[in-house]
Amino acid sequence: MRTPHFVLAAAALLLGACTLVPHYERPASGLGTAGTAWPTGPAYAANGQPHADAPLAADIGWRDFFLDPQLRAAIALALENNRDLRIAVLNVEAAQARFRIQRGALFPAIGANAADNVQHVSARARNGFGVGSSGGGGGRTFRTFSAGIGFTSYEIDFFGRIRSLDEAAFQRYLEQDENRRTAQITLVAEVANDYVAYLAQMELLQLAQETVANQQKAYDLTHQSFAAGVATALDLSQAQQALDTAQADVAHFTRNVAQAANLLVPLLGTPPPAALLRAKTLLADEHFLDVLPADLPSSLLAQRPDIRAAENELRAANANIGAARAAFFPSISLTGSFGTASSQLSGLFGNHSEQWTFAPSISIPIFAGGANKANLDLAHIGKNVAIAQYQKAIQSAFREVADALAARGTLNAELAAQQRLVAAAQTSYDLSLQRFRQGVDNYLNVLDAQRTLYQAQQSVINTRVASLQSRITLYTALGGGWQAQSVADDSTAGNAIQGSAGAGAVATK
Repeated sequence: MRTPHFVLAAAALLLGACTLVPHYERPASGLGTAGTAWPTGPAYAANGQPHADAPLAADIGWRDFFLDPQLRAAIALALENNRDLRIAVLNVEAAQARFRIQRGALFPAIGANAADNVQHVSARARNGFGVGSSGGGGGRTFRTFSAGIGFTSYEIDFFGRIRSLDEAAFQRYLEQDENRRTAQITLVAEVANDYVAYLAQMELLQLAQETVANQQKAYDLTHQSFAAGVATALDLSQAQQALDTAQADVAHFTRNVAQAANLLVPLLGTPPPAALLRAKTLLADEHFLDVLPADLPSSLLAQRPDIRAAENELRAANANIGAARAAFFPSISLTGSFGTASSQLSGLFGNHSEQWTFAPSISIPIFAGGANKANLDLAHIGKNVAIAQYQKAIQSAFREVADALAARGTLNAELAAQQRLVAAAQTSYDLSLQRFRQGVDNYLNVLDAQRTLYQAQQSVINTRVASLQSRITLYTALGGGWQAQSVADDSTAGNAIQGSAGAGAVATK
């Protein structure tokens, strides 16, 4: 007699263990036959060949990559106060709460209740509205006390509908956590790039101020020569034009410095400290950034949190298909309670006062106007959209890294050529100025040499900024910027930034 019950229980257990979620397979990267191979050509010749054993940029902590103390302080300040990062943290907490809400549907909701029920029945109602009744008053009042504990509408997840929704909510929680990492990496890159841009504007301003001083001296010299009858009125006019141009540049770069400082305010979440904005020369690269390995690893896809977030969204969409499939099958719900009841409060917990209810129900879909089919189609479309977004994230990441590699492979040579040009222009200017003072050349040659030198000096600053920013982009495009300290060689991770940027441990299923 017990065998059928055991068989039914085992069958129910097996049914409860199944889901209708399709088997997940990671889609192709969408990069075509080239796969994830880095581009080759003259722009990439200085980068070396990627290989799997190269150190990961994601393992290099931002405190070790950014060597400038003021830049480190700015990044730490931004991680503590930036509002976008704070919103990302709150989004993770909200996704975690939604996951816990959805997970609660896997368990029955159990609650206790107590009631005092009073009912009055007239004599006529008791006798059937006139049948054997005199139509007079009277009647009886019934009072019942009850207390119990039970659960209501607990769905037995035979076909995995609730577990599919639980999996989708969990994957979206993981997605938000990856988005938080992306927000921090983006913030680190923006602070570093804007700080370098601010220092560049400061250096351009200093160059313009030095040029004004030199042009003022040249104008004074030309004015003296004009008064002595050596220089012409054209020479004096050209000297005046050069001085006015340099003064206009001072005003221009003064404005740029102020605006560059203002760009840092929303990133840092607070006005930049005075120590951060003090005048400073944009030094050589090694004073600002550590050197990334020339041989980059080929495991980019495992390091980018935005790619992992896109895959989490794809897994969530895949789980939604299982929930939509389960809607075509019957659902079984249970309602039950156990307690005690009595007409007297004193007898509520006495002998023979117990009561219980158990009400299983089954709902079988027959006709829903095509809604279930439409929901399944929508789930499949959602998965296809998620696949496209995943491939787009890979393509965008690949392009960012490829662009940064092309910049790294060419900007060093460009900077070296620009520095040689400055040296040659400086020699040309010195010789032209000497020849003018000796009366051999007119001032136009001095002006041309000075203009060439000034432009070459500006180009060196701009090229150095481009070089620094391309290295910052490469570092963050490869997933760097999430950890504060580098991962040790024994694969033990350093301390990641927490504080207001932390969001607690990821919940496990």
